[in-house]
Amino acid sequence: MSKRTQGIDAVLFDLDGTVLDTHDLILTSFRNATGQVLGYIPPEDMMMDMVGIPLFDQMRHISAAHADELVKVYRADNLRIHDEMIRSFPGTDEVLAALEAQNLRLAIVTSKRNALAARGLEVFGFDRYFELLIGSDDTDTHKPNPEPLLLAAERLGLAPAKCAYVGDSPYDMQAARAAHMPAIAALWGMFTQQRLLSAGAEYQAATIGELPKIINALL
Repeated sequence: MSKRTQGIDAVLFDLDGTVLDTHDLILTSFRNATGQVLGYIPPEDMMMDMVGIPLFDQMRHISAAHADELVKVYRADNLRIHDEMIRSFPGTDEVLAALEAQNLRLAIVTSKRNALAARGLEVFGFDRYFELLIGSDDTDTHKPNPEPLLLAAERLGLAPAKCAYVGDSPYDMQAARAAHMPAIAALWGMFTQQRLLSAGAEYQAATIGELPKIINALL
């Protein structure tokens, strides 16, 4: 692998809503868990508003008194339907292959637990592109705190400024800015352009196919 002397050397990716299309999977699991545990299903925007932070924190936002049970039921249901409901975004494989061909190092930094995140990548064969995966069980604090992103840079042996972060949630943008990494908004994901810009996005791509052009400008 060639050595870069300026610009970025690595691209870090969020997982859900960025590399993998898990919107319907997540929403279905939220509906099943809240319906079973709470006896009612909250509005969709309430359930999906905090996707991008660890699951327990999301459930505590919905019902602090039932957070543990909600997580347990959600995870069991999510695992059951995971492989049949998970999707990939068109062009993802081609984009990852193109970035790899430029000798960029690729990693995943997600608020999902490591094992299930790895499973999602394996379903589509995307795991072959990523040399590192940081999950929620790898750090004590989580996005929007920059610790997971900084840990990824450390394990790659790179300064944070040598890594760009691509994500679809405001928590991703906040974490990237706090880590002093270029913050690239994945507008093909689960949050609106305005939410991502308000959270500090410095670059934005409407589709994953637009990502290489942005990355090339950072090299």
